[in-house]
Amino acid sequence: MPNSESAKKRLRQNETCRLRNKANRSAVRTQIKKVRLAVAAGDLPKAEEELRLAAIKLDKAGASRLIHPNKAARHKSRLSKLVKGVKQAS
Repeated sequence: MPNSESAKKRLRQNETCRLRNKANRSAVRTQIKKVRLAVAAGDLPKAEEELRLAAIKLDKAGASRLIHPNKAARHKSRLSKLVKGVKQAS
């Protein structure tokens, strides 16, 4: 347990940040799943809309170092490749 006042405050701040990071990371993962589900269903307009939202969330997560920026770029690339494949198939 923390003894000094500053250590107690850091403990409170760390808990707040941990919960915020957890929620944001979960939101990014959910958005990625929505894109994949729309692609699997063959719903092109919905897949494109979900991809746009996923790209925004991934960019924000990468910019705030919630995930590594290269990982965000890799996810965006793979998701856009999936959507593009559906678009060419139809």
